[in-house]
Amino acid sequence: MSVSVNIPEELYLQAREIAESQHLSVDDVVSSAFAGQLAAWERLKQRAARGSRESFLAVLDKVPDAEPEDYDRS
Repeated sequence: MSVSVNIPEELYLQAREIAESQHLSVDDVVSSAFAGQLAAWERLKQRAARGSRESFLAVLDKVPDAEPEDYDRS
């Protein structure tokens, strides 16, 4: 399947640089990066499905109610 996608020139140049160094086509590099990102989203979705609001709130209950140190203030 062929799809046209607009990407920033800087990303294209990075992909082209990687493609040249690895003796691949830019299409192969972009396809691989896209597949990796989709896999990361799927892992995130699976992790989110294992969590619960109750568990999250239980962990937050363990955090002490204290002011941050000076070096942690922004």
